[in-house]
Amino acid sequence: MAKEEMVLDIEGLTVSFDGFKAIDSLNLYVDKGELRVIIGPNGAGKTTLLDLICGKTRASSGRIRFMGKEVTRMPEHEIVREGIGRKFQTPSIYENLSVWQNLEVSFPRGRSVFGALAFKCDDEVSERVRSVAQEINLGDQLDTEAGLLSHGQKQWLEIGMLLMQNPDLLMLDEPIAGMSVREREQTAELLKRICVNRSMIVIEHDMDFVKKIADKVTVMHQGKILAEGPMDRVQADPKVIDVYLGH
Repeated sequence: MAKEEMVLDIEGLTVSFDGFKAIDSLNLYVDKGELRVIIGPNGAGKTTLLDLICGKTRASSGRIRFMGKEVTRMPEHEIVREGIGRKFQTPSIYENLSVWQNLEVSFPRGRSVFGALAFKCDDEVSERVRSVAQEINLGDQLDTEAGLLSHGQKQWLEIGMLLMQNPDLLMLDEPIAGMSVREREQTAELLKRICVNRSMIVIEHDMDFVKKIADKVTVMHQGKILAEGPMDRVQADPKVIDVYLGH
């Protein structure tokens, strides 16, 4: 695939903490509309990689291009504006607000101080709230206080809050941790549904879940990429079995 068709193009990415290379000369390419899952043992550098992409951590060397634009040194809030949304492991939602209000305040116009002052819930916002709520299985919970939702529903709500900003790349860190079996199945369907018009990077440990959702799997080990490709090929790779799946 030509580079201009890629959503993410990372080359030679390295970050060192006190001489320890958490990410070591890493190259990663993610296509438009692709759902990429990153797996690997603890300490492989998976979360650090997401931190680098979203600007939370600064690279020591190498570059990150998003939709053909260099974002390596860009501040976090500008990277969000470019179209990268990131969800962390623990959901950060407004527990005392309703589902509707959580989605409404996440609409891009309401996010700056001036935007919040001038912000009105017009038809465009209402329509967006309703359509996102349907997408995340919370269409009938709009008036529910977020704190009363199940753990899985809170995770979905946070994904919905990111979808309100209509990102081109969504990054999720262990989205099904702590979910029931049914919620995991619903989350797999949800991720495949919302990936239709955007790219997604998911960090996950649950191999059954990975099989359900991944277009392509990247295995990380000690800050490097150990293997990459379709799940069945990666699972059969002796190096992967040795450092990760065999344990």
